Amino acid sequence: MASYSGFKYFNVTSPAPYVAHVEINRPSKLNAFIEAMWLELRQLFNQLSEDSEVRAVVLSGAGDRAFTAGLDVTEASEGGILSGNENLDGARKATKLRRHIAEFQECISAVEKCEKPVICVMHGISIGLAIDLSTCCDVRFCVKDTRFAVKEVDIGLAADIGTLARLPKVVGSFSWVKDVCLTARDFGAAEALSIGFVSQVHESKAAALAAAVKTAGFIATKSPVAVQGTKEVLNHSRDHSVSDNLRYVGIWNSAALQTTDLTAALLSGIQKKKPTFEKL
Repeated sequence: MASYSGFKYFNVTSPAPYVAHVEINRPSKLNAFIEAMWLELRQLFNQLSEDSEVRAVVLSGAGDRAFTAGLDVTEASEGGILSGNENLDGARKATKLRRHIAEFQECISAVEKCEKPVICVMHGISIGLAIDLSTCCDVRFCVKDTRFAVKEVDIGLAADIGTLARLPKVVGSFSWVKDVCLTARDFGAAEALSIGFVSQVHESKAAALAAAVKTAGFIATKSPVAVQGTKEVLNHSRDHSVSDNLRYVGIWNSAALQTTDLTAALLSGIQKKKPTFEKL
């Protein structure tokens, strides 16, 4: 994937046809994010969203110790958003902070807005921004020794990059969400599976990645019109009423049903052969 070789903090490979594997690549710092990383993340996922050679994405972290340890608090404190070194009045500082937070949110939300399904594979330390990032993904797998936490209250703030908005809609218990967000306590893979935060737990990172690539590869064999439409409509459903979503999918499918993929899929069932679909 030569067009992705210029990214400094992310490795991008293609382990299967039409599958991109994105690896957060700052293992010496536990894949903790600095500003340059989230700016790259937005650029990367916007590119993946429009790339007709990609139909599904796997997101993981490099190294053995962490998916990501979240925000690099040291860097942020020494000159970043948390430093507080600027001599501005309250209103002006608030305006600058609000713009900075909005950009940070937009960069992480690029994963959710990506037209292609994204499967997240978490291992080791997966705290803070790891929760923001993973809740933007469509499917979440993890390794049995993964350590999760919504860590923001331990550094004196309310999580503001997406966890508090998305986590309650990902899992089935608002009580549990408040438990982990208010206490910042650790929780493990078994608890994450029981609450529905992840859908698979694996013995090792290699096994989890293999399962994710297999799932992504299977998705990539489907009609990209159908897959991308399904992601779009499901995300709309999460944030709207049933009646609004039914109207939305009706409008969506008034265009999407005109695809030749529909005929190819139907004929493949009759002819008992695997269909192939044009790039989208």
